[in-house]
Parts: sequence; C-alpha cells; structure tokens
Amino acid sequence: MSMNLRRLCVAVFGLALLNVGNARTAESYLSDAQLHEAVTMLPAPSPLGTAEDIADRTVTFQAYTTRTAEQAALARQEEDFDAFSFATVLGPGFSAQRLPHTAALLAEVRKETNRAKNEAKQTWRRERPCPVNSCQWDPEGDAGDWKNRDYGYPSGHSTRATVFAILLGHLLPQRAAALDRYARDVGWRRVLRGVHTPQDIFAGRVLGQVLAHDFLSSAAMRHDLDAAARELDAAGIAVKTPTDGKAAAGN
Repeated sequence: MSMNLRRLCVAVFGLALLNVGNARTAESYLSDAQLHEAVTMLPAPSPLGTAEDIADRTVTFQAYTTRTAEQAALARQEEDFDAFSFATVLGPGFSAQRLPHTAALLAEVRKETNRAKNEAKQTWRRERPCPVNSCQWDPEGDAGDWKNRDYGYPSGHSTRATVFAILLGHLLPQRAAALDRYARDVGWRRVLRGVHTPQDIFAGRVLGQVLAHDFLSSAAMRHDLDAAARELDAAGIAVKTPTDGKAAAGN
C-alpha cells in the first residue's frame, strides 16, 4: 500500500469515527450540562420540621384522608403514568402503536427528564410525606406501594407530566390548555396518593417548564418534532374531541 493510499484510509477511518461520535451525540436532545443547569433552577425545599415544611405535609395528610374512593383509584392507576396517558385528553388514537415516531421522541424525552429529576432528588434528599399517622394507620393498604420510595423533591410525575404537556401543546396548540390542565391534575393526584406534598409537585412543574424550554431550543428536537407533527396530523390527533372538557375529572 502506498503512503498516500495509507493516509487516505486513515483519514476516512478517522472521519467515520467522528461521524459515529456525532451520531451518538445527536441521540440526546440535551447535554449533561444542560440537564444540570435545569436542576439548579430549583430553589431549596423547606427544611424538615420547619413551620413551612409542616404546613406543606399537613396539606398532604388532609388530602389523603379526605379523598374519595374514585380519586384514590385514579391516583393508584397513575402509578404507571407515561406520555401516552395523555390519551385521556387526546383520545384513544394517541397510542405508541399508532405513533412510533412520536413514541420514540417522547421516550427519549422521558429518559433525559428522569436524569434531571434524579439529580434533583439526590441533591435535596427531601423525605416523602407520611400521610398516615406515623405510618401506622393505612386503611386502604397503600403503604406497601410507597413506603420505601426514593426522595420526594421534585415529583417525577409532575416533572414528566409538565414536560409532556408543553411539548404536546407545542405540537397541538389548540389542545394546549386541556393538556396543561391534565398535567396539573396528574401532579395533584400524587398528593391525593399520599406520596408527595404540594411543594414537591410545584418543584416538578418548575423543573418541567425549564426542561421543556430547553428541549424546544434543541435543533435535534425541532427536527424530530416536525416529523412527529406530521405523524400526529396523519393520524387525525389534532381533531378536537369531547374529552377536552373531562381532563380534570377525578379531583
């Protein structure tokens, strides 16, 4: 092999490696630095045992102990909340099976959102509420579902619901209000469930708003959103449905 040919092969191989690196980078919408920066936007939660902290936890206790059976059932059902839970607003056609490109986009969003949420939880390590009396009174058998969970601040459900609602609202602006309402309801039902306080929920909303803003500023995200918009339009998801007026049901 001549020297020039060898140099050409090395150059081509190096370019191939560079392209692989670029492809891997493009798989993420936000960098680690961006996710960390989003977390720094959160204020510190109320210190444990302060008057503000006690008042916050008292709200959870009251919500948990006065919830209806219907509210309790819906809150329990949403333990498995994901982006396609928004079918409550958008209709049964809004499914991962029908919308593979949209599903892939939202799966990546969930993964990156969870990384930011997990960093925030580990930063603050705020204890979750114990809505039952010293965790001794548990009339509906909920304790087994949440007793040994991770930290409470911010709420992961509230964070994800906010991000999903904003991104879907960007794609479907005529449904933005109903999507936002449903996201807020998802967050509140975590209080009804007894696993978060209102402060946890609000922190999730703040983090979700920051992340959604950053996602929408990502060139890779904008490219994928365009494709998702075409897919949603082809599936007829933009058509208004009667579920819009029912998004707040169950509170």
